[in-house]
Amino acid sequence: MTRQRDLETALGREMEGEVRFDSFTRGRYATDASIYQVMPKGVVFPKHEADIQAALAIAAAHDVPVIARGGGTSQNGQPIGNGLILDMSRHFNGVTDYDPASRTVRVRPGTVLNTLNDFLRKDGLFFPVEPSTASRCTIGGMCGNNSSGARSLRFGKTVDNVLAMDGMFHDGERFSPGMGPSFEGMSPRMRGIMERLTALAQLHRTDIETIFPKVQRRVGGYNLDELLPEQPNYSHLLVGSEGTLALTTGVTLKLSTLPRHRVMGVCHFPGFRQAMETTRHIVALDPVAVELVDNNVLVLGADIPLFVKTLGDITRGTPNCLLLVEFAGDDLDALKRDLKRLDQCMSDHGFPDAVVEVIEPARQKPVWEVREACLNIMMSMKGDGKPVSFIEDCAVPLEHLADYTDAVTDVFAKHGTVGTWYAHASVGCLHVRPILNMKEEDGVRKMRAIAEETADLVRKYKGSFSGEHGDGISRSEFVEPMFGAKLTRAFETVKDEFDPQNRLNPNKIVRPLKMDDRSLMRFMPGYAATEPHKTALDWSDWGGFGSAVEMCNNNGTCRKLAGGTMCPSYRATLDEQHLTRGRANSLRLAISGQLGPDAFTSRDMKETLDLCVSCKGCKRDCPTGVDMARMKIEFLHHYHAKHGLPLRERLIAHLPRYARYASWLAPLLNLRDRIPLLARLSERMIGFSAQRSLPKWRRPWKETNRIARPEDVLGDGRDLVLFGDTFNRYFEPENLDAAMRVLIAAGYRLHRVQPTSGGSRPMCCGRTYLASGQTDAARLEAKRTLDALRPFVERGARVIGLEPSCIMGFRDEMTALLPASDTGFIQGKALLFEEILAADLRAGLIDIPLADQGGRVAHLHGHCHQKAFAAMGSVETVLRSVPGLDVKVIESSCCGMSGAFGYATENIEVSKKMAELSLLPAVRKAGAEDLIVADGTSCRHQIHDGTGRDAIHVALVLDQALRKG
Repeated sequence: MTRQRDLETALGREMEGEVRFDSFTRGRYATDASIYQVMPKGVVFPKHEADIQAALAIAAAHDVPVIARGGGTSQNGQPIGNGLILDMSRHFNGVTDYDPASRTVRVRPGTVLNTLNDFLRKDGLFFPVEPSTASRCTIGGMCGNNSSGARSLRFGKTVDNVLAMDGMFHDGERFSPGMGPSFEGMSPRMRGIMERLTALAQLHRTDIETIFPKVQRRVGGYNLDELLPEQPNYSHLLVGSEGTLALTTGVTLKLSTLPRHRVMGVCHFPGFRQAMETTRHIVALDPVAVELVDNNVLVLGADIPLFVKTLGDITRGTPNCLLLVEFAGDDLDALKRDLKRLDQCMSDHGFPDAVVEVIEPARQKPVWEVREACLNIMMSMKGDGKPVSFIEDCAVPLEHLADYTDAVTDVFAKHGTVGTWYAHASVGCLHVRPILNMKEEDGVRKMRAIAEETADLVRKYKGSFSGEHGDGISRSEFVEPMFGAKLTRAFETVKDEFDPQNRLNPNKIVRPLKMDDRSLMRFMPGYAATEPHKTALDWSDWGGFGSAVEMCNNNGTCRKLAGGTMCPSYRATLDEQHLTRGRANSLRLAISGQLGPDAFTSRDMKETLDLCVSCKGCKRDCPTGVDMARMKIEFLHHYHAKHGLPLRERLIAHLPRYARYASWLAPLLNLRDRIPLLARLSERMIGFSAQRSLPKWRRPWKETNRIARPEDVLGDGRDLVLFGDTFNRYFEPENLDAAMRVLIAAGYRLHRVQPTSGGSRPMCCGRTYLASGQTDAARLEAKRTLDALRPFVERGARVIGLEPSCIMGFRDEMTALLPASDTGFIQGKALLFEEILAADLRAGLIDIPLADQGGRVAHLHGHCHQKAFAAMGSVETVLRSVPGLDVKVIESSCCGMSGAFGYATENIEVSKKMAELSLLPAVRKAGAEDLIVADGTSCRHQIHDGTGRDAIHVALVLDQALRKG
């Protein structure tokens, strides 16, 4: 430990970027998207090349290896090890040179692919290697793995699109290997290495030309074949080297022109083999991509809310599997003819009327999102058995594809399991994963046997054992069986020429670790998730709290920087700690005892979860269903039971209980924002930031609808209970008044329900208690409310509310707080205001008299819970029902307020940064007469504080149109 502290001290002294050696950070960087886990010595976040040089020099002085890391999405353990991790993604990113005329760009290695392509799109250019992890993978990681993508049939692999690489040797000396056949511009050291390795390649020319697989997808070993041409690009030797030869500091990329149009044909097959046999005939039509979606994805995806609508749109009947076939070009009519040729090809091979055409770009995008999420969809299997990556991307010639897949399926059956298949049928590279329980020794034994037998099959069919995702820990052992002893010794020479002291990412590609060494695995011998003695919430659907945590497969979908909702705190900080994956890893390590005693209720764990805003974005956006918002409630329950509940959290939790009394003192309480001294006192004493205004107390909403008896419910679909949540009731009662007028105008009957317990206090969903983990109090509130509603709902009334976080609690948290006998009756009956209107408008059951708005524009920001529970379509439908209202949806993540989160002194800067990512800039661009619509109380507050604009609830929009009518 002394040597480790010395290393940390030296790095902290010499580096500008952060240096972290705490156990929680190290644990978060111990894994990638593979089955492996190796605890590093420490993690650093270089900001510039001088930081990288310092890290290399200091690590060498302490005899510690160095491992560069990008997005941490590798499937085979490439960016993990018992050394010093350099996270290049946080700071060392961005474009450093760009020439659209020559179609080239130079970037730092931490640049995310989608971010780069968003930058290039304005000039009609893109980097065409697009793996399914494009939303979070980095260019450096892609170069390390020699990544491919769905469209490699047209654009090739990363190596085919790299012009030059700059980097550092293991000792920090800079280099540029140069371009073309000459050594001009190379340092003497690099020139000597390249001269010797070019001679080595020539020496082994016969073996390279004979043994290297003749398939496009070959990324195993080192690229000695790239040194054989008369005019080699010497940088190509570094592509696919997995950080074992040098550290990349810059990459010059060749760009391609974006096609003006893309079209897709979704080919349906009754059986898997038929799809594999037909693939080569489809490839003969010259598509850009042919991607497999297998039966596992179709079945599992049908249960994932994010994908249900898309799968329903593109599938007809019950196919066994699909092939997604894309054509691209500038002539749309020609592409439509390509789809007709595809349909004819399918008919010629016995599958008439088996192609669904997807021509509109808006329809294609969600289809590709399903394909890109195939891995995560399959990993959403609950239980200990999961699809395991180790023969993930073997590639074989297309003429052998059907026989190869049959043979591998037989291997699985021999070992008592089945496999999942997806991905790049076009190039014979199918991602296959047998379902194994890696917590058991038997699962590991089966993995070894399956790997060896599959390697034999790959050799038999003249394929490549590593077709896309590299060697890492999983497949480096198989480099020698695939390439033979002579070429493997040549690969070792390549390593030794660049890194003679084995300092860079050791034991990958050459001199490998054992792929079945359980001490290197996430579920090592003796692993056990020890859950809290008594969980506060019901986790039975996951098989327990520990199993729910383990659903995170580390694929990193939560690291995407645009689109969807998650993970807003990561988008603001770019810190793995404040990421769904980072939090899940910390929880898993804590409950399995790997972070020391009492780690689960430690202050380090509290810090790890502090910036989780409970947006529930992961509930929808994470294809494996990691529900961090619910996990945070569970954690806070145990944490506050141990450490106590601070004053601020108590004030927030009990808000519904004292709100009616506080409203009597509204003039006094509202002075806080008018007198700076009071704001500073509230910041110091309670923790509400003086930079943030507080909600204005108002006279409480007065319900004018009569108190009903359950017997008054007629059950004809017109009976509603308007649920007045605490926030709208005491801070914005005009929203509830507006909702009442609109609902009555639409012909609904409104009932007022008074709980039979708790005096005259209104109903409450318990949301404020859940925010601090006070599950017992939340349970009491939920039970009190449900008991009051039951007799009305059972007679046919529906419960309608305005605040998404409250109404969605009926569907989500209440089911985890209470048994089904208490909550079952209200499922499907507790709806947002816009949900009931949208459903009944579509069905033609209601008509709301609304006046034409004359082309007025409404900019709509969705509350995170609306997005998480797929309610955005409803609010759009309702707004578009207003004649003459032009609705524009703001593409935004969380607004950054999230209940009380954005009021806290310690969160104020992050809260503002979340809002500034997309929401507030969009609001500022809106016209002065445009409407800003946001259904969340917190969202409206953030918009007002950040822009001075008043956002309004959709109920007010309709009410204003109604009054004008």
